[in-house]
Amino acid sequence: MKTIPGLAFRPALLASAALLLPALAGAQQDFSQVQIQTHHVAGSVYYLEGQGGNIGLSVGEDGVVMIDDQFAPLTDRIVAAIRTLNDGEIRFLINTHVHGDHTGGNENLGRMGILILARDEVRVRLARTAPVDALPVLTYSDAITIHTNGEEVHAFPVPPAHTDGDSYIHFRGSDVIHAGDAFRTTAFPYIDLANGGTLQGTLDALAILIGMSGPDTKIIPGHGTVSTRADVIEFRDMALDVVARMRPMVARGMTYEQVAAANPTAPYNAKWGDPERFLRAVYAELGGGQ
Repeated sequence: MKTIPGLAFRPALLASAALLLPALAGAQQDFSQVQIQTHHVAGSVYYLEGQGGNIGLSVGEDGVVMIDDQFAPLTDRIVAAIRTLNDGEIRFLINTHVHGDHTGGNENLGRMGILILARDEVRVRLARTAPVDALPVLTYSDAITIHTNGEEVHAFPVPPAHTDGDSYIHFRGSDVIHAGDAFRTTAFPYIDLANGGTLQGTLDALAILIGMSGPDTKIIPGHGTVSTRADVIEFRDMALDVVARMRPMVARGMTYEQVAAANPTAPYNAKWGDPERFLRAVYAELGGGQ
């Protein structure tokens, strides 16, 4: 895949602290009013919307495969929502990445005997702060496929994008892809440098998602609504345009404050909101000073 000229990757210095932030934020939230909403996507695939990342589900006569699990206080409500779709065994849980709004329910579900799967990197990072019951018991560095419900649930790693442990999960029979936070419809790309995320990997992962999607493919983002290949292309092209606008600014030695004041995301702010986190990550990865 094409790389970005002049892209410089910077080491993560505060990975453990950054890993704790989503969990701490979850602990401070009031979940009492959160309702879990169920949405059918296609075929055997549904997703649950609540507080945190979208939960993907494959349901059928063989039971349930879950993708991500939001926050621990929501586990009972999430399981109850699943039971309205299927009363069979929840057999597998796949984590798309390490963040607490996607893995916060791991401990509860692990104690229920549900088999947790994730990339090697996810277990390594979770093990720094999470109890043993929350850790994936089956990890992978290459693609794996779960054959269930007449469906191939195909999970595979993508380049370090949102974090260094991102996976896509392709429900092949239903033609649905859960993209985790490598793709979202609610905000600019979130490149978590402290947990191994990279700008180049983000662009490469989006290119993979575009390449594997057809005109009828449904894409579940980490946050937001079910999308299409065209939506991912728009998101990827936006990121490329912002990088192209920022590169000469960084090359001229502009400070982050000067780059932000130039507003390189101006055409996109109305749709994707506050760009600061994205701008800071891009600035750092293009070699900008502190």
